[in-house]
Amino acid sequence: MRQKRAGKIEGFGGKTVKNVISAVLVAYTFLAIYLIGSTILNSFKTKSELIQNTMGWPSSFTLDNFKQVILEDRFLGYLLNSVILVAASVAVLCIVASMLGYALAHYQFRGKGLLENYFLLGLMFPIQLGILPLFVMLTKLHLTNTLPGLVMIYAANLSFSTVLFTNFFRGLPVSVLESARIDGANDFQVYLKIVTPISKPVISTVALISFIQIWNDFFLPLVFLTKTRVKTLTLAVYSYSANFLANWNKIFAAITIALIPIIIIYFLFSEQIVEGLTGGAVKE
Repeated sequence: MRQKRAGKIEGFGGKTVKNVISAVLVAYTFLAIYLIGSTILNSFKTKSELIQNTMGWPSSFTLDNFKQVILEDRFLGYLLNSVILVAASVAVLCIVASMLGYALAHYQFRGKGLLENYFLLGLMFPIQLGILPLFVMLTKLHLTNTLPGLVMIYAANLSFSTVLFTNFFRGLPVSVLESARIDGANDFQVYLKIVTPISKPVISTVALISFIQIWNDFFLPLVFLTKTRVKTLTLAVYSYSANFLANWNKIFAAITIALIPIIIIYFLFSEQIVEGLTGGAVKE
């Protein structure tokens, strides 16, 4: 009898917690949608209307803010810099992290446990803690104010990606890999032709998460990219805040342009993120 009552109380408590979490998530979702929608709407208002009607619907939509940002302030150049930086960083990161994850999951070698703990330890410390030695290193290599230098830093931030790949590869059926080796495939062919196609969900997850982090990053570009020709979108948006009242119509337009790729990618690939994060739970 007591066990039944305890079960009822526990079930009631579990439902209450779930309801509270659901309510918080719904409230956060509506707040995020409201802020994004408000930003997009404000990008179509004139500067005078922004002062008089900051939170309301535009009385008339205008593209003047976008014309000023794109045509007068070479915003497309900053957009191209961000695209090149993100594409190169994500490509190198996925290749290196997937190879490391595969080796940690399916090979035995001296120091393997230490290497796994090294990557786990890397999850505890942000890359910003090493900003001074990174700056000294890039300065000696003459890679400051260059996109390749920043690509090296982003691609070396491997901890999260390597752990994710390792957990996923450990869930792969070993029989499939062994059968490929019996058929005469070497280790690299097994990785390239068997493992890589199976790993599309986790590759998509790592690529999308890394894309969002690098696309929105402000700190590292601020430190390593001081010349105008190599500035990214985040630095371009920040440059408007130096005189906020004079440029706040441009700020909304610039933020809207920067948001468009993230929103598109989220709606197209959000299911693959979940699939990749849970893919390591598959057992043979």
